[in-house]
Amino acid sequence: MTRSVTAVWRRSADPAPTPAARRVIRLNNGFQLLFNLLWWMPVFYAYQRAAGLSDGQIFGIQSIYYVAFCLFEIPTGVVADRVGARTCLRAGAVVMTAANLVPVLAPSYAGFLAHFLAIAAGRSLTSGAASACLYDGLRAEGADSHYLRAEGTARALGLAAKVVCWPLVGPLMSLAHPSPYVLSAASAAGSLGCALALPRIATGGTGAGAGAGGRRGTPLRDTGAALRALRSSPWLALLMAQGVAVFTLSRICQVNLFQPVLLAHGIPESGHGGVLAAMTVAEAVASARPQWLSRRLSPAAWVSLLSVALAAALAGTTVGGPWAVVGLLCAFAAITGFGYPVQRKLINDAIPEGAPRATLLSVESIVDRGVCAVAAVAAGAYLAAGRLDALLWQSAAVTCVLIPVLHLALRRVGPAPAAGAARAQRGAGAASAGAVARPVEEPVALPVDEGAAPHP
Repeated sequence: MTRSVTAVWRRSADPAPTPAARRVIRLNNGFQLLFNLLWWMPVFYAYQRAAGLSDGQIFGIQSIYYVAFCLFEIPTGVVADRVGARTCLRAGAVVMTAANLVPVLAPSYAGFLAHFLAIAAGRSLTSGAASACLYDGLRAEGADSHYLRAEGTARALGLAAKVVCWPLVGPLMSLAHPSPYVLSAASAAGSLGCALALPRIATGGTGAGAGAGGRRGTPLRDTGAALRALRSSPWLALLMAQGVAVFTLSRICQVNLFQPVLLAHGIPESGHGGVLAAMTVAEAVASARPQWLSRRLSPAAWVSLLSVALAAALAGTTVGGPWAVVGLLCAFAAITGFGYPVQRKLINDAIPEGAPRATLLSVESIVDRGVCAVAAVAAGAYLAAGRLDALLWQSAAVTCVLIPVLHLALRRVGPAPAAGAARAQRGAGAASAGAVARPVEEPVALPVDEGAAPHP
């Protein structure tokens, strides 16, 4: 059994992907890179302050954004399962392009609120659909063993692009103040081209009875099927809850608290782009190499361990000087890079056969963003009271208490036997076509290998 768990991380036995699978991977890389290339990310806090917004307004918009994301997730996930993931990717790219132009036309509180609401709509259209599109496309070609690396590589390439582009934001703003938002809109338009070029095979349905254009069930039926899948699979529900720490800590730190933490340690705004670039390099390297993680632990165990490490790194930024803070932030980013592809693969593997995949992935995003909405409000209140250190320490303490509890619950519950058997049967069929059977990737080994067995 230990050998089976080890095989999850091994690349040498994987067959080479088919040309169609390689095309899916390349177009997914391009889409993820361009869609998520938000040039304004390093400066949006200062940009909104320059536009006259207060800290309360800025963090209030962020909280509204997360709540809106939650409200958009279920309907957009259902739409993806009905009309096809590729169609949702196209729609999301169109919405994102328009969203990035709003601050240029209306640099006010209302404009930034509309901007983030449109961002929430665009990202919710793609959050579950992009992963489902890649996962189903590779599975259709018998190349699903390449999913973990493909997911990590796409994220790494997107991060590498940010390393190159973000340091240019300052000089570009001196030439044209709204340039970060204009360039973000141009990037989103480029992602639309990748979505248009995706082959039809990548839009296959995520459940039984799905055709090339998506599922035929009604939205209510698809939503009910997703809820039934969660109810019948405590393993899947607990995996989603386990991944909340990785997503929330990384999102709140890298988006909402990044600049306040640096300013609190005397690092001027002129150096923020360089620090963010260094963090992005660390995250990109880790995202592209999840197989560097030791084979002695299962994926589920690694997600738990990485979550605690994130909390410790975040709390550590409260002590030491500026260079220590920069080093801890880079370590934080690297841990995030390892955690995302592993968590995403865990969730995809745990989704039962026939269940609406995009809808279930949207449920995961709802949980993540819902916690982020609460965390953003708390962050704004702590910052307004001048209690940044208390926020970081308390966040770390909560994480270090909850994650071990969730991991113990995962050990007790174990994966659904039916899902493991179905995936084993599918893996055997893939092996007959030249692919390696993949029942070893199911977290069935969790009760055996000392807690051995994903998003966001």
